[in-house]
Amino acid sequence: MDEDLYREIILDHYKHPSNFGYLPEANAKFRDSNTNCGDTIQMEVRVDGGEIRDIRFTGVGCAVCIASASLLTEKVKGAKISEVMSLGEKDVLSLLGLSSITPERGKCAMLPLKVLKASLIQFQKQA
Repeated sequence: MDEDLYREIILDHYKHPSNFGYLPEANAKFRDSNTNCGDTIQMEVRVDGGEIRDIRFTGVGCAVCIASASLLTEKVKGAKISEVMSLGEKDVLSLLGLSSITPERGKCAMLPLKVLKASLIQFQKQA
């Protein structure tokens, strides 16, 4: 794929994010911000049997951050907690269709995964 297509995917997920909104039956949630950019993301997750049954996110952010959250929620629905905890920067960049990213934008791209992992860590501590 070329860069223009990747930009289109990012912009589409920014303008029309998947799984955006609140999840009333969430049993795991966490919120954090990227103070450099002003992004704020909250992940709300329904975990059952060690698996993500449903997930939603809310927040405000740049196109990279919101697209990352949207694509990430699509990827992890139905995944085991252990699979999610093993995800890293390469996985997020792959979802966004990027092979590299500037350090500033990297923080934007990684915030949703950081927040998702933190929500799952809290969930495991409470279980």
